[in-house]
Amino acid sequence: MPMTTPPPLSPPSDWIMQQAQNWPDGARILDFAAGGGRHCCALDHAFPGRFSFVAIDRDHAALAALKTRCPQIEICQFDLEDMNIWGFADDGFDIVIVANYLYRPRLDDLFGLVRPGGYLAYETFSTGNESFGRPSNPDFLLQDGELAARLPDDFTILDYFHGRIDQPKPAIIQRLAAKRQPKNF
Repeated sequence: MPMTTPPPLSPPSDWIMQQAQNWPDGARILDFAAGGGRHCCALDHAFPGRFSFVAIDRDHAALAALKTRCPQIEICQFDLEDMNIWGFADDGFDIVIVANYLYRPRLDDLFGLVRPGGYLAYETFSTGNESFGRPSNPDFLLQDGELAARLPDDFTILDYFHGRIDQPKPAIIQRLAAKRQPKNF
């Protein structure tokens, strides 16, 4: 059976790509709710050999397409909203990126995936986006300041934005970049 070419990916977030310039060489990155891998594939291409990646999503077809596109990226199929223990999370990650995904009951667990000294880059839709279309359900829209308010005390906020963007399409979003403080021994 011939191998099919996966559909093209949406462009990655320019903001996430900019954040990556500050991340340490050799970092292990988790692309959380990766879908087809638009961020991990773009980061791997932009910074060849600099990072290693784990892409996690519940969508088997999207992960299979990601693996075809970027075979060096480790994939993990898992329902992130399942309340079971996240077995993939045992060691944590140097960097966790999240784009266009929100599931509030597991936010604390998500923050816990960032190792001490590691980074979080989170970008998703916020209240007000309903005037631009989907998502419009308040369950999938952050309140202004919500990510910062939920962040554990051992994180330092490096960058925060809540407002309107026009590219790649008009939307109301929230962005938060943070660094978890190293443990003091």
